[in-house]
Amino acid sequence: MERSAGRSRRRRRRSRSVLGGTLAVATAAALTVTGLVSTAQAADVNNAKNAGFESGLANWTCSGGSGAAVSSPVRSGTSALKATPAGQDNAKCSQSVKVKPNSTYALSSWVQGGYAYLGVSGTGTTDVSTWTPGSSSWTKLSAGFTTGANTTSVTVYTHGWYGQAAYFADDIEVTGPDGGGGEEPGPVIPAAPAGLTAGATTTSSVTLSWNAVSGATGYKVYRDGVQATTSTGTSATVSGLTADTAYQFSVSATNAAGESVKSAAISARTAKEGTGPGPGPAVPKHAVTGYWQNFNNGAAVQKLTDVPADYDIIAVSFADATPTPGQVTFNLDTAGLNGYTDAQFRADIKTKQAQGKNVIISIGGELGTVRVDNDASATAFADSVYALMQDYGFNGVDIDLENGLNATYMTKALRQLSAKAGSGLVITMAPQTIDMQSTSGEYFKTALNIKDILTVVNMQYYNSGSMLGCDGKVYSQGSVDFLTALACIQLEGGLDPSQVGIGVPASTRGAGSGYVAPSIVNAALDCLTKGTNCGSFKPSKTYPSLRGAMTWSTNWDATAGFAWSKAVGPHVRSLP
Repeated sequence: MERSAGRSRRRRRRSRSVLGGTLAVATAAALTVTGLVSTAQAADVNNAKNAGFESGLANWTCSGGSGAAVSSPVRSGTSALKATPAGQDNAKCSQSVKVKPNSTYALSSWVQGGYAYLGVSGTGTTDVSTWTPGSSSWTKLSAGFTTGANTTSVTVYTHGWYGQAAYFADDIEVTGPDGGGGEEPGPVIPAAPAGLTAGATTTSSVTLSWNAVSGATGYKVYRDGVQATTSTGTSATVSGLTADTAYQFSVSATNAAGESVKSAAISARTAKEGTGPGPGPAVPKHAVTGYWQNFNNGAAVQKLTDVPADYDIIAVSFADATPTPGQVTFNLDTAGLNGYTDAQFRADIKTKQAQGKNVIISIGGELGTVRVDNDASATAFADSVYALMQDYGFNGVDIDLENGLNATYMTKALRQLSAKAGSGLVITMAPQTIDMQSTSGEYFKTALNIKDILTVVNMQYYNSGSMLGCDGKVYSQGSVDFLTALACIQLEGGLDPSQVGIGVPASTRGAGSGYVAPSIVNAALDCLTKGTNCGSFKPSKTYPSLRGAMTWSTNWDATAGFAWSKAVGPHVRSLP
């Protein structure tokens, strides 16, 4: 969300628009290539050599000296590839791999960092590639190919994208019939996990975390010696427990070679009945979210009680980062808000809640730099947000991190917060359009990871440029088709319709680009919920339980005479 009027939020967003058409088509290709992925057979081998870069760059060639073997981050073993694009060099690293003619192979790699591509050329049939627009955690790219009648070797490659950040790659596989070199040594049984600790507890659950184990692909969690759940990450929540009861927990690491011995056991006790905070007002079936500005950027200055009743969720923008990673605090801008005092602000939160509204604290925005990228920062985030909820009475949290989000650790943070706050917690998210183009994106993964406790995702359909719709076509912002075709990606990508909202600026001054008239917002809502008032794109089915709409901001809405909320608010309430 923008603190200043009429300005694109981020320099990187503008560069994304320049690449829009190319990246959109590439994304469509990447989404379809998964149909080529084959299933390896028992006799198949990994024909790639030095696939984990444990021997440096042996067997690999990187353009312009762009590649290096690094010790961190690594997915398994002790090394991984780091390749850095520079100028006109996209940091391409390749290897010639021996294969058998007329054979099918599965190609895969784990990547992290900036834009990362994986592909194969010289197959003698159809060369393939796939890519991801960047990830702060390890993400798997997969494709598949069939060799021609005379093909005995192919070139496997990775590369980044011009002007983008360095990418990391590890555990590259070309799995299929042995092309003549035989496979490298397979995995060994991992070591037992260390650092097992208990985190947040409720009356019926305990959240656990532990240190990552090299070579592990998963973990098994045991309660009193019996397996309770599994995890692919380094945390898990064991549920179905009895209140005020002590349990013993341990965890083991697993991979293709087998299961490690269990870790040392720890004891944790569930909470007593009646110790959690009470729930806030229920969020309506169809709801309108508005961001309230805790600063003066030329929009109308408001008290919370100035926000119209058309808004069901009011996101206070924004919390402030502290020197402690992940930790946030809140500082009311009394001077910028014409003397609005802390005591008045707190009283106005209670007034809004008494009117059936939810008031939540928003984290991030255009200038927000809150980082949650390890266990310590995840805990600091959860603890500090919960402290603000207790102090001010906020009903929940909004995630509006426009400067990077790590799905693994944000998931941990929000689950810890949920365990503390209980079932009444409101969680909203406001990703940019690029963040929700694919379920492999960090924002989309986070939303799916917390689907059971997520209230709504109000994607920002502005400051965007052209983007892909769910039908694979490219749509330009500012149209009903842009709203409906992009919402369809979330609706068909795993979110419940009640967790999808349409986020737009309240006026032309509220964003650098992408403003649409309230009538266009209402048409998009009708199209998605009832199949009427659609543009050229019409979804294959309707979503009557769609949550509603969001705007940046209530202040810009006030500046424009509340034209947005007066039109959209009643329309949202009239939805099926």
